[in-house]
Amino acid sequence: MHILAFDPMQLITPDLGMVFWTTVVFLLFWFLIGKFALKPITKAIKAREHFINDALSAADKAKAEMQQLQSDNAALLKEAREEGAKILKEAKDVKESIIAEAHNRAKDEAAKIVADAKVEIDSQKKAAIAEVKNEVSRISIDIAQKILGRELDSNKDQQAYINSLVDKIKAN
Repeated sequence: MHILAFDPMQLITPDLGMVFWTTVVFLLFWFLIGKFALKPITKAIKAREHFINDALSAADKAKAEMQQLQSDNAALLKEAREEGAKILKEAKDVKESIIAEAHNRAKDEAAKIVADAKVEIDSQKKAAIAEVKNEVSRISIDIAQKILGRELDSNKDQQAYINSLVDKIKAN
């Protein structure tokens, strides 16, 4: 019987054929990996790196655009506030001018009404004075007719008669 014995020196000093074939397989492996696997992997890694760089630049660009939009929005908001304040001021000015115009119109109308009333009062006053004059004239004529219609002997009688007529007129 042949006992298989393991020589520990064999691990340290390998056989030349083994080294040769291990080297050939190793080189063949690296050649095949380099030819078929490393190029596509490298290409995929570069494509991924390019994609990541593009995504980062797009994100930076989007960030810059967002900042620009925010500043534009702030400017638009400021402009809108200023425009709103301007519109409110114009509305207030228009309101005040309308109120002033209405006040002036009311003053003019009141002055016109007062002037018309004065004219009416003057015309009514003149009419009343004319009527009083006519009445006084009529009464005077009546008194004169009655005096002339009655012949009185003395001045005293005439004076008494006139006084009684005047008292009658006052009573009416």
